Amino acid sequence: METDTEQKKRQIIPTASAVLEDGTIVEMAFRPKDRRTVFAIYSAGRWTLQDGIDLGSDARLVPFSPNNNLIKNEVVMLPSEPSIYGSEEKLVADIQQFIHRYVDFTPSFEKVATYYVLLTWLYDAFNELPYLRLRGDYGSGKTRALLTIGSLCYRGFFASGASTVSPIFHTLNAFGGTLVFDEADFRFSDEKAEIVKILNNGNVRGLPVLRTLMNNQREFNPQAFHVFGPKIVATRGSYDDKGLESRFITEEMGSRQLRPDIPINLPERFKDEARELRNKLLLYRFHRRMEVKLDETLVDPQLEPRLNQILLPLLSVVSDQHLRTELRSMALEAQLSLVADRGLLVEAQVLEILAELITGADRPVVPVSDIVAIFIERYGFEYERPITNRWIGSILRKRLNVRTYKSHGVYVVPIGDRSKIELLCTRYGVNAIASAPPEV
Repeated sequence: METDTEQKKRQIIPTASAVLEDGTIVEMAFRPKDRRTVFAIYSAGRWTLQDGIDLGSDARLVPFSPNNNLIKNEVVMLPSEPSIYGSEEKLVADIQQFIHRYVDFTPSFEKVATYYVLLTWLYDAFNELPYLRLRGDYGSGKTRALLTIGSLCYRGFFASGASTVSPIFHTLNAFGGTLVFDEADFRFSDEKAEIVKILNNGNVRGLPVLRTLMNNQREFNPQAFHVFGPKIVATRGSYDDKGLESRFITEEMGSRQLRPDIPINLPERFKDEARELRNKLLLYRFHRRMEVKLDETLVDPQLEPRLNQILLPLLSVVSDQHLRTELRSMALEAQLSLVADRGLLVEAQVLEILAELITGADRPVVPVSDIVAIFIERYGFEYERPITNRWIGSILRKRLNVRTYKSHGVYVVPIGDRSKIELLCTRYGVNAIASAPPEV
């Protein structure tokens, strides 16, 4: 039997969850009737509830205290114990019915949201993740949708634009799980920059956000905050960063008349219903976590690598073939929208002219000055700044990554880079090079 001294020497580590080397899955649960936190531990096909789990003789994992404000105030949503869910098809139907009962989504997004809930309970099996976004004006139902979906997600953590950013970093680092963020536009630029860091780094494993903290000795001490995990956000508009925009699967809220059967206020039973589903989802995680993996056969050659990257984890947990087709169609629409937006940029205008000059070129290079002359004639009236060889050359090199070099005293673009330029034309929706004859 262990002595009091040995117990004191052992390191006690408050933990929200862990997957041990032997495949044991440890998940924190909160039992509201007892005001008690415990571990639900799954090993060798069976689960038990325990107060902690030993890691050898040196450390012991324990759940966070039930008096922790995030748990006590239900800021982080936890299950109370694993519960039988029947088949996966039955669980999917139960989740979809719950969402349908309280939120008015388009039929396709209702299915997406259903499977996204499943994805959140398996997210740590993947290295990249998509985000869900609800976009609409005040009163369009965004907050209701966040509450409904977020209450089912794996350790859903609720925050809003009224929150300061620091506790969001700390909570994500300590609890992981799903960030459910309302009014994620932010009015102040500093806060917006911080939440954008979380969104930019949070969909890929292994990209922590470094923040400078001060220790007790008043020394600056950089700390890495791990922010990887699923995220569901509500915004009124879009983000300026097109790369960030490509990470979202978006539902436009408030674009049609609200279904008459949607309750105006959430009923008392809502919390109990959500907890029951979280309990079923906990057992689903126990059953599926160690077997689920990325299915690379689902890559769509029509989509850009980034869109395939974020879509594959969701497709890998979706068993509905019709929904897989719908998801690919949604991604293709998003891609066409991004291409259309790129086509309005100065890079697309420069690329269009370069492609035309390559098509009709009778020498191995295209002078940058030729691009500038046509650019001034075609688009000069759109710009207040002077259009110079240096500026256009900078766009080619720094924004398009097209090589230029000096030949006989002038800067030129080599036609030998044609294949790279063709790829850029596709990316920016430029067609001018498509009809060009092949190189001899």
